[in-house]
Amino acid sequence: MKRSMKTLGASLLTVGVVGAGMVATAPAAGAATAAAGYNGACGSGFGVVNSMPVGSAGTVYLTYNSKTGENCTVTIRNSTGEPTHMVAYVRNVDTDEDSYEEGDFTQYAGPVYVAARGACVEWGGVIDKVQAWNFGSNCGSLAGKSSHKDWFAGER
Repeated sequence: MKRSMKTLGASLLTVGVVGAGMVATAPAAGAATAAAGYNGACGSGFGVVNSMPVGSAGTVYLTYNSKTGENCTVTIRNSTGEPTHMVAYVRNVDTDEDSYEEGDFTQYAGPVYVAARGACVEWGGVIDKVQAWNFGSNCGSLAGKSSHKDWFAGER
């Protein structure tokens, strides 16, 4: 079920993150699981502008459509299997508009969309007990990844 709630980020973050100083954990070196590729779930016109690993379980992708000014997020597992708790989340930092999908999925959570032309976005995802969050990136730029490194990945 896709929902738009300002409380999702806060409720998930309070489980694993406290304060402004964020800690990042990288997946183990030589992890046997291949990174999940973007599956095109956001639809026509959306191109990947950023991504983050969700531990060794998968990847969360941030995409953008320059014609509509929308950002889209999808969280993709590296391998399909039994339904697993997953989240895809995106928020326009300027307007506080957000959207997320949370549930038990076999392949991916999302797509979820937010209008964000010229604005920074917060985005992230969860697979099982592992979270990855980026707090304010891709600020109105389509040209590659943001240099902003304020992100968190780890167990909740």
